Amino acid sequence: MMPPPHEIWIFRHGETAWTLSGQHTGRTDIPLTDGGRREAAMLASKLHGRSFALVLTSPLARAFETCRLAGYGDVAQRCDDLMEWDYGADEGRRKDEIRAERPGWSIWKDGVRGGETIEQVAERARRVLARAESTAGDVALFAHAHLLRILTACWIELPPQNGRHFDLAPATIGVLARKDGDPVIRKWNLA
Repeated sequence: MMPPPHEIWIFRHGETAWTLSGQHTGRTDIPLTDGGRREAAMLASKLHGRSFALVLTSPLARAFETCRLAGYGDVAQRCDDLMEWDYGADEGRRKDEIRAERPGWSIWKDGVRGGETIEQVAERARRVLARAESTAGDVALFAHAHLLRILTACWIELPPQNGRHFDLAPATIGVLARKDGDPVIRKWNLA
């Protein structure tokens, strides 16, 4: 017997100072800005107390605080697999700074120096998806832009590099589901 269909709701954390400056924010544990806290609190009004069978959050403060302000901090489980890409030596740097040293650089094609490979991030994302799929009921994931974009590519059975095609703004919602057994993106980048 097939488990009942369910949805995987993904939430990118709210704005941070490095979101505003365009710096790669992987494992640096920086807080939400005041604007980011307002964005996260607005998620609560959009969700209207919706319940989830499982709520997972990155342990990094910006994701956990978004989860808490959205109304799910009391039921959330911290999940290391939802941490953002480890950018290694590119942590805290902007794309233009990296391209000044490596012309034409793209994180999606060229990766980072001294951090995780895109495939390592994808493996973590696949573990999260497997856990979500084994849960009876809807699942909420609070995490980070690159990780969630890679997770979405993996969900729809594309190579993780195809995450580059899924822009994801701060404090937005995406919904992953199945239609006729096939993985689909039901909603994306909802503010």
